[in-house]
Amino acid sequence: MAKPTFLKDEGNRRFQAGDYVMAEALYSQALIVDPQNPALYTNRAMARLKLSQWDSAIADCASCLRLQPDSMKAHYSLSQAHLALRAHDDALSHALRAHELCVAAADKSLGTITAHVLRCKKERWDERERRRVREMGELEEEVVELLERGREAAVRELGGGDEGGDGGEGGEGAVVREEVEEEWRRKMERVREVFERARPAQEKKRVVPDWAIDDISFCVMVDPVITKTGKSYERASIVEHLRRQPQDPLTREPLYPSDLRPNLDLKQACEQFVEENGWAADW
Repeated sequence: MAKPTFLKDEGNRRFQAGDYVMAEALYSQALIVDPQNPALYTNRAMARLKLSQWDSAIADCASCLRLQPDSMKAHYSLSQAHLALRAHDDALSHALRAHELCVAAADKSLGTITAHVLRCKKERWDERERRRVREMGELEEEVVELLERGREAAVRELGGGDEGGDGGEGGEGAVVREEVEEEWRRKMERVREVFERARPAQEKKRVVPDWAIDDISFCVMVDPVITKTGKSYERASIVEHLRRQPQDPLTREPLYPSDLRPNLDLKQACEQFVEENGWAADW
């Protein structure tokens, strides 16, 4: 039987060539020989993600995490699979954990994972917004239906006032019935107006505040850090800038990743803004 290293390397070549079926098969063969290798599980999970085998990818990531609880790749792949399955809370949770591990390892994939965190937040907000709109429409129809039943009951009550069924003598009963129906119609119109006014009130103005925007990537910040001069940037953006040129973007003074400090207050403010305005992730 081929050695697991050879099978893994061949699987990597097949993966890079876009032959995900063969890559998945080669990783599976390697795992038969070496079932305690966490990297083989994450590699196979990535191939299975490409093949849209979401549940199998999740199982591989779980196997990897049992062997290596702090595997950034496993958390990232788990997040991708959960997002495809529309399990938005799980997707965001694993994306944030992958981001945390990526920062700790100073991994070069920080920009990719940061963008994925924003995508998870955006899709979770979209799903919640769709549910809110749907529930709002259902609630409006239920309230109007209840009012319609109330109107019908009031008219029946008037109609049962005497044997003639006109709710009074001569045309007086018809006039009273018409007034009652008009009163109920006005109630229903007011309810419709209230729901109509509530719709735009719950939709935030589509403007992102300047303090939430990173001056390098022009995206909403996920993990803002502050420089020695007090300027804040998205961690992924400023770290990538410093890899190419270890200078402060504004002052041109020497600046290194070790000089950066988390801006926790700004991070909390950005998180709250995106929580309430998930569309901003596409800014």
